[in-house]
Amino acid sequence: MSAVWRAAQAAVRRRRLQTGVIAVVVALSTVMMVVALGLLAESSGPFDRAYDRQGGAHLVATFDRAKAPDAQLTDLARRVGASAVAGPFGQVALDVTLNPGRPPASLTVVGRDGPGGPVDRLNVWQGRWPTKLGEIVLNENPANFGPARIGTLLAVSERRSLTVVGFAYSVSESADAWVTPEQMSDLRPTTTQMLYRFAHAATDAQMASATTAVAAGSPPESLLGSRSYLALRAKAVAATNTFLPFLVVFGCLALAVAVLIVANVVSGAVVAGFRHIGVLKALGFTPAQVLTVYLTMALLPALTGCMLGTVLGDLAARSLLTSAFRNYGSGGIGVAGWVHAATLVGVPAVVALSALLPALRARSLSATEAISAGSAPRSGRGLRIQRWLASTRLPRAASLGLGVPFARPARSALTMAAVVLGVASVTFAIGLASTVTTYQTAQGRSAWVQVQVFTGPNPGIPRAPRLTDTEVESMLRSLPGTTHVTASADVMVRPMGGTETFLARFYRGDTTSLGYELVDGHWPAGPGEVVVSERFLRQRGFAVGETLTVDADGRQQTVRIVGKVLMNSANMVLSNWETLALVAPGTRATSYEVGLGRGTDTSAFLTAVKAGDPGLDAVPANDADSFIAVMFGIVTVLALMLGTVAALGVFNTVVLNTRERRRDLGMLKSIGMTPRQVVLMMVISMAALGAVGSLLGIPLGVVMHRLALPAIAHAAQLVIPDRMLHIYHPPVLALLALAGIGIAAFGAFLPARFAARLTIAEALHNE
Repeated sequence: MSAVWRAAQAAVRRRRLQTGVIAVVVALSTVMMVVALGLLAESSGPFDRAYDRQGGAHLVATFDRAKAPDAQLTDLARRVGASAVAGPFGQVALDVTLNPGRPPASLTVVGRDGPGGPVDRLNVWQGRWPTKLGEIVLNENPANFGPARIGTLLAVSERRSLTVVGFAYSVSESADAWVTPEQMSDLRPTTTQMLYRFAHAATDAQMASATTAVAAGSPPESLLGSRSYLALRAKAVAATNTFLPFLVVFGCLALAVAVLIVANVVSGAVVAGFRHIGVLKALGFTPAQVLTVYLTMALLPALTGCMLGTVLGDLAARSLLTSAFRNYGSGGIGVAGWVHAATLVGVPAVVALSALLPALRARSLSATEAISAGSAPRSGRGLRIQRWLASTRLPRAASLGLGVPFARPARSALTMAAVVLGVASVTFAIGLASTVTTYQTAQGRSAWVQVQVFTGPNPGIPRAPRLTDTEVESMLRSLPGTTHVTASADVMVRPMGGTETFLARFYRGDTTSLGYELVDGHWPAGPGEVVVSERFLRQRGFAVGETLTVDADGRQQTVRIVGKVLMNSANMVLSNWETLALVAPGTRATSYEVGLGRGTDTSAFLTAVKAGDPGLDAVPANDADSFIAVMFGIVTVLALMLGTVAALGVFNTVVLNTRERRRDLGMLKSIGMTPRQVVLMMVISMAALGAVGSLLGIPLGVVMHRLALPAIAHAAQLVIPDRMLHIYHPPVLALLALAGIGIAAFGAFLPARFAARLTIAEALHNE
């Protein structure tokens, strides 16, 4: 065994280039596989564990206190089949001021007699629970500690304030703050909160059934709002799941390239080492030992790359998971042990299988056959095609280069397969970039809105506008270059049954020129109608056609979701001016969106707005989205890495071809072939494979794009219209057709230069 080990080590040292290629590509594929499998295994685990540990509420329901007395809600809890219930708790939306001079913050405050209970057990991690009037506990996660401190006074009105005596954390996000039941009675609540847990609450259908039972059993029109914990779960795992589809795609591609390159390297080592194999067998190595030598030669760098990739992949997955779930008290989340075991065993096993076939060839050679075999290809291999190419009018360097792949068809096939995967990666990346750019342009509405005008006063605009609302709109319409103007008013509202606030934006004016792309339903046509984004629906468990009740400064209004628009925001609803009259009557426009005609000077328009009213602030519309930019950057880097790895495979093939054809190169040089012609011959030999690789890789990349984009959009809680998937137009396809040729030529150039520099004496020297 020691002799086998020394022979394998010697083989690794002799082939340092191939050893490095194997280690790099295996490490790359292992990193992506560990991250993908780690995110898949732990995508919801931290959330589920935290939720079970604290008895999180599966359903948070808010009732009208005047229509649903506490006694009826207590009786309802027994009839809906809940496994555990907490409540009824008095609830009120309270506007409090933390810092004088700052606008008040709206808090959902609930009255509870303690942090424990069968549902939504609170973690009081600092301070204590309130015990008397005038005390309050805020809902804060230790991972996101806010500006408030113990002893802080929250001004409720000019005559009343509440003292912060502690900080608690609710994994259910059931409230922003808690007070004693006595304090809640003093605040005169108008709503009641109930918290439910169910034995079967794992799916949307089960939660929909539970919600329906609660609504059906409660007094008519008393249920103001409810929220399923599945919406919180989807929001928690969205960040990690977004990266899963393309990480899996690139991980599989990288692993496939690793298999092809390892098989090519070991096959080349066997062909180039015929005499070495014969010497080993002549020295007494058994066929099994020879097989072990060549498998070990592939496994040594593969194991090194796999261990390095596992460590790097674990760090990357740990960082993503910790960032995603730190709000649930889950810090330092690691990758599951089975993921490490699967990659440390599975990746080397795949490498060993890819090296097995060429290693079996070395095993089957007899000592006499191996020693007598030359390093050049066997006589007659590809000779007919080479002769036909020589009879054409192609330049001699081109005809000889096109014939090189036929001398080693198996090696050429492996190399071409690596190029196919490289082209597929580039095709997928370009398709993703084009779709993302198209989506970003559509949701940013940059073609429709060029200028946004804001009214004061605020820190950026020290004075209020002197013009009235209608006068501002008229002034903007009168400026040169204006094509349309739409006024909007922003109001912060809170859904009943939830703690988070979101922005309601109401439009007036040229609403047909806003540029929002509807993907479902219709734009609000009457009072009480709103449209939202896919993220809004997914994170709150709503659907188009359903209603929700919102609270705006104590005024409650039920609105119906009538459409879904292409928009990234999960915290915004869009509506019309008629709905604003119901939610916040008397509110004036807070901003104006302006469309400019082609050729209009934007800077001059901004100056004209300021001159018309110094209390207005006009800025160019901004449609940047950091998340999409990050995802686009990651995919681009991965595609470039896989393209480079494919080029390394070509590099390795040209090196092997050069070593085998040293005598042929010497003879060609002796009859007058110039170094430039040698480079051209070797580059053309691989460029031909690259051209075929493009023809096969482009359709594969298109299929990957069509399959992966919907999965990525679903994970990111977005909607990608079908038109944005049809982006492979003739100019793009022509560019992609050159990708395989470029990858092959890039990988072949350096070893071709090396072959061109060989002298005739070096080339004809007998090894």
